[in-house]
Amino acid sequence: MTHEEIMAKLNEIFQDVFDDDSLVITDQTTANDIDDWDSLEHINLIEAVEKEFGIKFRMQEVSSMKNVGEMAEIVSERATGEPKKKKRGFFHR
Repeated sequence: MTHEEIMAKLNEIFQDVFDDDSLVITDQTTANDIDDWDSLEHINLIEAVEKEFGIKFRMQEVSSMKNVGEMAEIVSERATGEPKKKKRGFFHR
């Protein structure tokens, strides 16, 4: 799946979970941008994303996601089975 396809599917999930057909998410969308996004809705959202894409988030991933774009990256990695290439540090070749 392309990033755009994942974001389109995520947008549908967000609209369903938050019961708002006018909701439009971007890579930069955070919980602060959606009034009803509280801890309970976060759990519902994670569960809906996992079910839709047939994946399971790790607890560390759930707690460290900063925005929807990071969620989409994780979904992409799991959907393709290929981890995103990490930048090499100063001491790595």
